[in-house]
Amino acid sequence: MECKSGEIKEVSKLIEFKNVSKTYDNGTKALKNVNLRIDRGEFVFIVGSSGSGKSTFLKTIMREEVPTSGTITINNYDLVQITKKEIPYFRRTMGIVFQDFRLIPKMSVYDNVAFAMRVIGAKEKEIRKRVPYVLSLVGLTSKARSFPNEISGGEQQRVALARALVNNANIIIADEPTGNIDPEMSYEIIDLLNHINANGTTVIMVTHEHDLVHRFNHRIVAMENGVIVSDTANGDRLDYDTSRGYKRPTYVQQQNNPISSQQPSPSVTFKMPQLTKPVSSDTPLQSPAVKNTSASQRQLNTEVSADLSTVEIDYSKYLEHLESTDETEVQ
Repeated sequence: MECKSGEIKEVSKLIEFKNVSKTYDNGTKALKNVNLRIDRGEFVFIVGSSGSGKSTFLKTIMREEVPTSGTITINNYDLVQITKKEIPYFRRTMGIVFQDFRLIPKMSVYDNVAFAMRVIGAKEKEIRKRVPYVLSLVGLTSKARSFPNEISGGEQQRVALARALVNNANIIIADEPTGNIDPEMSYEIIDLLNHINANGTTVIMVTHEHDLVHRFNHRIVAMENGVIVSDTANGDRLDYDTSRGYKRPTYVQQQNNPISSQQPSPSVTFKMPQLTKPVSSDTPLQSPAVKNTSASQRQLNTEVSADLSTVEIDYSKYLEHLESTDETEVQ
């Protein structure tokens, strides 16, 4: 596809790293000449041991870090040349799921999800329509009025996933989302991500649980020492050694679909409703009262503009709020 300027646009391309390296001020070489392309609608596992470069890879995707050299393009944004003013708008295109959930304990499930909309200036009418719909997608309609300490770890992670979905992000980034939950719940969370991906959302999941990722029929990119050592999209066979981690790939003959021979993911008991399920506007779910709201939270709420076209606050402001919240207030 060619635009008026003559520049060629690849419609399917969503994320592209070209010769990306990142060296920190202390001399640590976190990424070394990384080249990677992720297309729209893909589900990609990023695997590797501690210190492999996974965290820096994610930070560059979220534009928390800038590469020392190379280029990164995501959603048609050049993350090296992007201006400070553009960064909030870029971050609205993605939803982030954290390992430690980062839910606000004094807010109900409903309001934890709604808060992500409020900080970008969404109107209450839209919030009352959108939040119940997203909660239904993750199977938490009956838990809307519950608080984080009243639900299980797996359910808390589903709340975090609903929060990532609520602003219509076309990319979901899951950073070790199964790290704090038991194996059965871990499987359920990945299967839920699998359903979301099947409806067109691109999913990038960082994990060190190599046994779990092999149960699902998705692309696997392995990193070690800041280098991509294997990518099943290239026909690589993923080699893992319990003592040495992921090794350099053993190249095999690439077929038309190199990962199609993998076994499909088995079904689990959790079933996600279809994305096309209509939302009833006749009986919208009202936001429960929030008790003992912190002063910083109330201040943030009052800063929110009702005009989505001019609002400067975005999801990154929500992340900043969570980072500044006292540890005793964050689950």
